[in-house]
Amino acid sequence: MTKQVIFNIWDTIEKAERIIIHRHVRPDPDAVGSQAGLGELIQEAFPDKIVKLAGEEEQSLTFLSGMDEVTAEEYRGALVIVTDTANEARIDGEIPESDTLIKIDHHPEVDAYGDIQWVNTEASSTCEMIFRLADVTGIKVTARAARLLFAGMSADTGRFRFSNTTPATFRAAASLSEHSFDRHSLYNEMDVTTLPMLRLQGYVLQEVEVTEEGAAKVYLTRERMESFGVTSREAASIVNCFSNLEGLRAWVFFVEEEDQIRMRIRSKGPVINKLAEKYRGGGHPMASGASAFSWEETDSFFDELRHVCRDSEAANHA
Repeated sequence: MTKQVIFNIWDTIEKAERIIIHRHVRPDPDAVGSQAGLGELIQEAFPDKIVKLAGEEEQSLTFLSGMDEVTAEEYRGALVIVTDTANEARIDGEIPESDTLIKIDHHPEVDAYGDIQWVNTEASSTCEMIFRLADVTGIKVTARAARLLFAGMSADTGRFRFSNTTPATFRAAASLSEHSFDRHSLYNEMDVTTLPMLRLQGYVLQEVEVTEEGAAKVYLTRERMESFGVTSREAASIVNCFSNLEGLRAWVFFVEEEDQIRMRIRSKGPVINKLAEKYRGGGHPMASGASAFSWEETDSFFDELRHVCRDSEAANHA
């Protein structure tokens, strides 16, 4: 079935003259890597096709790829592909009109959108899925495409340490590593930080609160982030800075924005995406996001997170 979907996607790409590729808002390396990596594969296979990358440009990820300007007129008759995005509300950029829309994603499904859908929750990343597409169809993988796909896979697996890293992930990484891109340089660019961010991380390490159940929380108010000179998006990026803490089971960053409090949730065992769904969010079992609209609501969320940790611990000892 997977191969049939892949060939269907590639046949649709082959027939299109103009292709516009989107990904989710607040992009990470997997979002940009899958978006730009797929674009590179298509452009290499079909040099005469018009391929554009849509969405707001994220300055911290321009070392991977920039974005293109796309007009509403260009969507008419175009094929639109959305990568790494579980629900339509999180697509970065408006899609005014198009002939066909394809969804390629590895998150648990939230919205069943698109004319063609390829969702594989067993894949470590959408970049791994794009590699699979190239592998099945025999498309040439350039060094630039390999760099983009390797970056996304590496980021979503925590440098191949997270439990979503499978033998298939390692095989894909090994194949991509055969191409001539500098992995050392790529990792340096992925890991680079600023002095304000480093100081914020020091604050987080001092202020993190951990309960007896192994649940931890960090509050980052707008005032606090402004005092360090960082944005809410930048602040959320250090959610894993204490993930190696002894006894830690699950944790949440409460990041205050203008209209809501974003909750960045991570786990080392307890399943958290179902809880995230109760608070207008979702994601992976070990990495999710959600939203609250008051600090009282964050308190309720954290009480439930403590219960999730406690129940998980009890189940492990049953």
